[in-house]
Amino acid sequence: MTHHPAYQIIGADRPSRWLVTVDHATNTVPDWVAGGDLGIAPADMARHIAYDVGALGLAQRLAERLDAPLIATDFSRLVIDPNRGEDDPTLVMKLYDGTIIPANRHVDAAEVEHRLARLYRPYHGALADLAGRRPDTVICAMHSFTPCLRGRAPRPWQVGVLYSHRDERLGKPLVAALAAEGLCVGDNEPYSGHLDGDSIDRHALVPGRPNVLIELRNDLIAQADGQIAWADRIAPVLERVLMQSGL
Repeated sequence: MTHHPAYQIIGADRPSRWLVTVDHATNTVPDWVAGGDLGIAPADMARHIAYDVGALGLAQRLAERLDAPLIATDFSRLVIDPNRGEDDPTLVMKLYDGTIIPANRHVDAAEVEHRLARLYRPYHGALADLAGRRPDTVICAMHSFTPCLRGRAPRPWQVGVLYSHRDERLGKPLVAALAAEGLCVGDNEPYSGHLDGDSIDRHALVPGRPNVLIELRNDLIAQADGQIAWADRIAPVLERVLMQSGL
């Protein structure tokens, strides 16, 4: 069994108020989890079910543009999902978008606790420390979404902005600002922006930090050129919206 880091931090000393996070950054399975193989095909491990395709590269460029620190996980969401509360029934998925996860089918409480202790909690501890580095931190969580779930209608949005009804201070104006750029923007689409116990709830809503979660359609950012182009497009809008908010 080898040591596997739960996360990476890039630019910890960057001075911006912004903190960029990537909860689903890689499709890595540590060797101490089912021997490093969840029992699904490589093609499935390359899909959105295992990680947010393109999100890490996009976030790295965005954090550079914002001169902000970045924290990203280094384990697949199928091992354990850091964007869920510890008591969430989807914390360890057994079936996702039509794919059965064999290594998770008979996971017991002891194995879930092992994954929590070695991956989930270290990531959230480090994220909490980074967010607490200054009193006016603003969190930007980066995710990506698949253009179409199996058996569902295609998703038309290029970018989605997610936010909770408990804090709409940045989310609502960001939707309007991106739409004004001529983009097809999902307003709390393709998912609802509020989930008790998720990363934004834990690190932004509970402590009262301004926040936004951005979802890019993953076919637009699967390659480096798309990641660079979208980060360059989004960064100035984020900075403008934050400045105009007066937060």
